[in-house]
Amino acid sequence: MKSFLVKTGLLVACMVSLFHGKATAESETEWSLNCEQYGDIKPNQNPTYQHINCLLTNAAIQADIPPEVVKGIATQESDWRQFVDGKPFISNDNGFGIMQITDTTLPKEQQERLKNDILYNIETGVRILNNKASLTTLPHINGAGRDIIENWYFPVMAYNGVVQVNSPLIQESGEINHEAYQEKVFLKIKDGSYIGDTVLARYPFEVKDFKYVDKIIEFQEPEYIVQGVHETTIELKAGDRVLTTKGDVKLRETPGSPEYKVKLPIGTPLLIEGTFEFDESEISENQFVWFPAKTLNGQYSGYVSSAYIEKQVAFKAASSSYNSIKTSWAAVSGASGYEIYRSTSSTGTYSKVGTTTSSL
Repeated sequence: MKSFLVKTGLLVACMVSLFHGKATAESETEWSLNCEQYGDIKPNQNPTYQHINCLLTNAAIQADIPPEVVKGIATQESDWRQFVDGKPFISNDNGFGIMQITDTTLPKEQQERLKNDILYNIETGVRILNNKASLTTLPHINGAGRDIIENWYFPVMAYNGVVQVNSPLIQESGEINHEAYQEKVFLKIKDGSYIGDTVLARYPFEVKDFKYVDKIIEFQEPEYIVQGVHETTIELKAGDRVLTTKGDVKLRETPGSPEYKVKLPIGTPLLIEGTFEFDESEISENQFVWFPAKTLNGQYSGYVSSAYIEKQVAFKAASSSYNSIKTSWAAVSGASGYEIYRSTSSTGTYSKVGTTTSSL
């Protein structure tokens, strides 16, 4: 697993942050201040799981990268380990730490910092990924922005290397190359940040889309149309409406608590009431976060896992009269029906006005 730094000094020597246009040295660690509640990071010890979850999440947010993607890379690279048995985690190919940074040309002091400073290691890895996302040679999804998980498929590939071994398809058979680095990362994203039956969208690849020159991939198709993509949930805020994406979703008493208020069926609409929180148990290995939410009728409130919700698609009013409205919405995969709620205010309270099996 390799992550290459640009050798011009743009990424490390100059210490100029590439984080979404920010260019001050102070911005490089300000994201870590959002995790102060977990205490100091001790030398030669991995922070608790939720402390690392907080660090990865906030470093990604600072860079305008979906945290799900950064967590998937860190899982694939190191299983979230900066240290093993009290010593810096160094892989067989000389990758350092949680993000497995590989560059033997760096000055010794920078290599030592990558080995021993988890904040610096995370920030460097995120910076590398951000730099890969700016490459104009990589394909992208038509109309998709940085908030779409699947739009990071090729930057994730580039984090490891745009080489034939990471080709999305096996040239001889046209089958999916499940051993490609980005395929492994996206499986980690699915298993860690979504769980359940969520299926991340696939590109309509063809063998002819990839040309190999000295084992380097040259992309023949610059843009793809991909259906069913997933938007990161981390940007949800108070007032946003979401839908549950599986059955028996628990609206819990506190973040990660075994106690819950109610089990919700698939497609249940909820109103987000605040910003996300991390699991209340610091050793919990849940990578997702928790949002305070309530049912639209206000009967139940609690915390819902980001792994089981998606932002609700806005209604489209096709026609209306003084006492009726015709509306439609995007169908929810796996839903057997829909409950329609109405409110005279954008923040509720909502009352149920009907049910239907159609989205039209």
